[in-house]
Amino acid sequence: MDALSDVLALLKIRSYLYGGFAAGGDWCLSFGPHLGSLKFYTVATGACWLAVEGVAEPLWVQAGDCLLLPSGRAFRAGTDLALPAVDVFSLVPGGATGGTTVYQGGGDILILGGFFTLAAEQATWLLDVLPPVVHIQAAADKAVLRWTLEQLRQEVTVPRPGGLVLSQQLAGLLLVQVLRLHMTAGGTGWLGALADARLQAALTALHARPGQRWTVQALAQQAGMSRTGFAVHFRQQVGQAPLTYLAHWRMQLAKERLTSSTASLTELSQALGYESESAFSTAFKRIIGYSPRHYHQRLAVTAPAA
Repeated sequence: MDALSDVLALLKIRSYLYGGFAAGGDWCLSFGPHLGSLKFYTVATGACWLAVEGVAEPLWVQAGDCLLLPSGRAFRAGTDLALPAVDVFSLVPGGATGGTTVYQGGGDILILGGFFTLAAEQATWLLDVLPPVVHIQAAADKAVLRWTLEQLRQEVTVPRPGGLVLSQQLAGLLLVQVLRLHMTAGGTGWLGALADARLQAALTALHARPGQRWTVQALAQQAGMSRTGFAVHFRQQVGQAPLTYLAHWRMQLAKERLTSSTASLTELSQALGYESESAFSTAFKRIIGYSPRHYHQRLAVTAPAA
């Protein structure tokens, strides 16, 4: 499995499509904070402004553009941001899912939107490497998304049996496509590094065999680079030294397996490349802040009742 697929599988991403929003005339809507989820929007027809809290300048978004809002910040959207903002939830009572909400007669703009939920314990692995707004607007990039967006538009505007499930699947496909496009356009952290063929080779090998006793030299060989050149380039692109990245990835896997498997700490330690349970526990506590046993106990306490 490649590194991007590996991370997305660990995050257990689930898509929930709210539906469509059609508006006519001048309008301005406000959206409150959305902590713990990754919102997405795409403009099917028309155009409007988007102003995200903490982002200096509003963005002009138009037909075919896609937006990811991973930071959870409040935002406003509309044709005229100087207008008094209407709370979006006053138009969609209870956050109803599916169908299209029509405002002021519709006809000028159609926006499709929804959100993705992530596995809470691992969410920062993706959210921390994304900017407050990912805006896909280049013509070539929109061409890549065109088929998915058209299918999504049809499912939202012409309800049919199975449409909600299909829309959620299409939204998941859209997320992967947008992350790929952002990655190749200069994304940061490990996501941006995947656009570099040499670093991608090293990251793919590391993710494929996280329990291997990797050294910087061995990873450099995967990348076809000198040890020093690889170490410097990896740190510049990813923001961490190669073995630091490996240690943090192992701990993400450890948290997942402590949650979902019955493996003993000794078995888990060996699977992740540690010589002993003690060495694994020390690394886990240093990175996560708890011992593996304490972490597992916290999960048992906070787990929802059946």
